Amino acid sequence: MANKVKTRKIRELKRRRRVRAKVSGTAAIPRLTVHRSLKSMYVQVVDDVNQVTLIGLSTKSKGMDGKLDAKDTKTVQAKKMGMAIAELAIEKGIKQVVFDRNRFLYHGRVKALADGAREKGLKI
Repeated sequence: MANKVKTRKIRELKRRRRVRAKVSGTAAIPRLTVHRSLKSMYVQVVDDVNQVTLIGLSTKSKGMDGKLDAKDTKTVQAKKMGMAIAELAIEKGIKQVVFDRNRFLYHGRVKALADGAREKGLKI
């Protein structure tokens, strides 16, 4: 059983490294990174050159309290998070980002987040 978990973690790490080898953020065009767990979703806008997180947001953060409804599905919550992160980024003067899906496939909640960000005017 331990080997099964170990090989799964190794595969996830390989996918993460493969994605990060192609995606890097700068001060002009930062990286929008996504992490999803079973219950929550976390999004950050990161400047990799200066190693600074410019904006961070999660489904549990205070910035999302009034925007998320308990009846919403996780996909709807992800779309609302994408809209919220886009609004915060545009307020800070960030109009374009590169999308880092981490090790997650680009479908479902990850795709909904990206679509929500695009809908509010963030260029991905």
